[in-house]
Amino acid sequence: MRASYIREQRERFGRRAVAVLPVHYPKPLLTAAGLLAVELWGPPGPPRGSDAGRLQPYVCAIVRNALAFMASGGLAAVDGVLFPHTCDSIQGLATLAPDFGGLDKPALRYQHARGERRPSAVAFLVDELRLLADALAALSGRAPDGAAIDAAIELHLRIDDRRRALLRERRRLPHTDRELYALLRRGEYLWPADHLAELEAAAAQLQPAPVQRGTPIMITGYVPEPAALLDVLGAAGALVVADDYAGIGRRLLPRLAAPPSDPFAHLAELAFVTPPCPTRGDSQARRLRHLDALFDQGQAAGVIIHVVKFCEPELFDVPAIHQHFAARGAPVLVIEGELESELSGQAATRLEAFVEMVQQARGTA
Repeated sequence: MRASYIREQRERFGRRAVAVLPVHYPKPLLTAAGLLAVELWGPPGPPRGSDAGRLQPYVCAIVRNALAFMASGGLAAVDGVLFPHTCDSIQGLATLAPDFGGLDKPALRYQHARGERRPSAVAFLVDELRLLADALAALSGRAPDGAAIDAAIELHLRIDDRRRALLRERRRLPHTDRELYALLRRGEYLWPADHLAELEAAAAQLQPAPVQRGTPIMITGYVPEPAALLDVLGAAGALVVADDYAGIGRRLLPRLAAPPSDPFAHLAELAFVTPPCPTRGDSQARRLRHLDALFDQGQAAGVIIHVVKFCEPELFDVPAIHQHFAARGAPVLVIEGELESELSGQAATRLEAFVEMVQQARGTA
């Protein structure tokens, strides 16, 4: 599906495509340069080729699968690859992919600032954004001017306004969790205007009153794979009412009250007010405050921490999140996976038992 969409974009609109590794990157810059962003989350399932074995078995499945996918010719349809510095493994992949994976496409790098906002961090990020814009212009043949970047920022803000509203008004949307997440994840490869049209069509289906009444659960984690996890939760009578997946809720851009007139400064400032994420070195205190707000806003009754095995940035926060919500009296389940294409029977049983425990704690079993 993605390959055919990439071809269509090239043939109909002359758009080149860039494969992007997770997770945070300035997508409006790619849009302003006329480049189609196609995100590479692994892909899920067994590695597509033996080249995953070139990395240590304790490297996360996202990086190992991505290397195998590149080496097997999986990026034939794109014109370049963007490697954000999400973690040392993805940063290292920018070197390993050309050496081990046979990557014959331009390898672009993006280093986002770590930690809290500081004038020096903003200045650093503005420089990084300008360097990336130059690299993208060389790839697309189209140097985005200030007006194009401003328009792209507004387009992506509108998308995230819609995404945020659908997540916030989850109970009024006649979609299963799997259907909602499939819709939200289509933004990983659709041209932004196409994705916005789909989101607006979904928003038009919001009902005046709640139509979902499952046991309310908050999920925090990296990426919702395998998607069957959502099916199991739904079948057990649960509903995801608060999302903190790195690939979903943690990437929602907020609107600034007084955005800078310079578009690069605007992008830099947005990076410091998006939801906290351990891959950007946000403090645990700020992240726990954010999770508290999500939990309370969604009126959640339990927390699922869904992590990819060996994902160090995510794993650093797991003990603090578990302890924090346990102290609040909320049931907590930690479930770990390796980007499987199917959910194991053991994992399904644990999810079902967790939902039953939450229901009993609420007196709704």
